[in-house]
Amino acid sequence: MKSTIIALLLLLAGSAACLAQCDKKLSLVTSKTEHLDGSNNLDRAVDEQTVIEIIDKNISVNIENGKQTLKGTIKSNTCDWKTPFKEGKSVINTTISDEEGGGEKDYVLTIEGKGGKVTLLAESVQDPDRKLRFVLDKFEEKK
Repeated sequence: MKSTIIALLLLLAGSAACLAQCDKKLSLVTSKTEHLDGSNNLDRAVDEQTVIEIIDKNISVNIENGKQTLKGTIKSNTCDWKTPFKEGKSVINTTISDEEGGGEKDYVLTIEGKGGKVTLLAESVQDPDRKLRFVLDKFEEKK
């Protein structure tokens, strides 16, 4: 009986740690942007640093040290991480707008970790034939 209770407590503690990642301030850094078609085939790849920050219900995207800046508001966020920042998945529904006045677009952002590799796939609801994929160099809690 004691071993069952201890196992249950360990399981609950592990689940709480994984769920806690969803509420953290996150920083994602990548050095390459892959442009994909609607079937996820690579159209082109661009070497550029992109920093994505997720804080509360807000997303900011900074491309090439301010060359382009985007801001967004999170509508929903679901996540299931077995190992925080390494193995699991988050799906974020957001509206992102260009600081230059380029208008708003709805996106589904999928952050997925498998085998130690974490990627972010950005899919525009309005333009499903154009997707962006980022292989993350860093995925961590923002201090």
